[in-house]
Amino acid sequence: MSPRLTALDSLHRALGATMTDFAGWDMPLRYGSEREEHVAVRTKAGLFDLSHMGEITVTGPQAGELLDHALVGFISALGVLRARYTMICREDGGILDDLIVYRTAENEYMVVANASNAQVVLDALTERAAGFDAVVRDDRDAYALLAVQGPEANGILASVTDADLPGLKYYALLPATVAGKDVWLARTGYTGEDGFEIFCAPADAEHLWQALTEAGSAQGLVPCGLSCRDTLRLEAGMPLYGHELNTDLTPFDAGLGRVVRFDKTTNGGAFVGRKALEEAAAQAETNPPRKLVGLVSEGKRVPRAEYAVVSTDGTPIGRITSGAPSPTLGKPIAIAYVDAAFAEPGTAVAVDVRGKHEPVEVVALPFYKRAR
Repeated sequence: MSPRLTALDSLHRALGATMTDFAGWDMPLRYGSEREEHVAVRTKAGLFDLSHMGEITVTGPQAGELLDHALVGFISALGVLRARYTMICREDGGILDDLIVYRTAENEYMVVANASNAQVVLDALTERAAGFDAVVRDDRDAYALLAVQGPEANGILASVTDADLPGLKYYALLPATVAGKDVWLARTGYTGEDGFEIFCAPADAEHLWQALTEAGSAQGLVPCGLSCRDTLRLEAGMPLYGHELNTDLTPFDAGLGRVVRFDKTTNGGAFVGRKALEEAAAQAETNPPRKLVGLVSEGKRVPRAEYAVVSTDGTPIGRITSGAPSPTLGKPIAIAYVDAAFAEPGTAVAVDVRGKHEPVEVVALPFYKRAR
């Protein structure tokens, strides 16, 4: 089956992007140097096409109660025009996907799933909607999604919209007009920088891309691909599904137990996976078998996903989930699950890099945190 194309496909090719098949979509990996794209987002601004993400709309009088039942968060408590990071889990507590949920109206929510899991999430929500006065709708073809990220993002966007950007809080959204087009404007992101995500009609995507490109030309805005998005989120310590998160892990395994809300008041407090997650929470509190940590290397060899982490005497103690050279730190970094006894920052361990044990140091996540 041929990969799906975003509304900006021809534009990416005209810009000379290196394209790749990502979760069934033909997406730009890079336009030139992924390091230069990464540095642009950290110091100026970058423009991303994220139209592969999966938008699912949930509407109806019991939309909030359905999402409280289906997801681990207390979604019905979310204010209108606010957003929340959350997860959808199996009955055994395994993570099906991590999500952002936006409350777009009193009885309407937009659930944004990862591209690789969008159908899984849609199917699970549809199944879990039984008995609720709510409708689950696949809106993946209704939206294109652009993101402007970086220190200059606010000024660039302000030049093409009259929306109240100073009043738009982190993890909030509002209906807005950008470059003459009606959009949903959200202050969320996956880079560790301030920025905005723009949900628009696919037919408007190219116009918006060109308008933002022109508006940001003097501020150093550059088009950015998925490759630098991965190193940006890695520096920011943000998990990637299929790497730090999967169905074999619970939110508590990933150090993200805070997203699980046992204090929900809807549905009698019941939600899918509650019993298993209560057990996982108790274990994480008293005797966690492993923890998610950062690793920093002073050498040049880069720890990559699935490489083994070993103690100084060579005993296997964990595995890398993500790794790359860090343009910001100037050294290789990685995220890994390690035995809890080796999770303390400052602990000296090593990574088996093709048979050679490369010394690394355990550090607290994130590796990078922007000045506010």
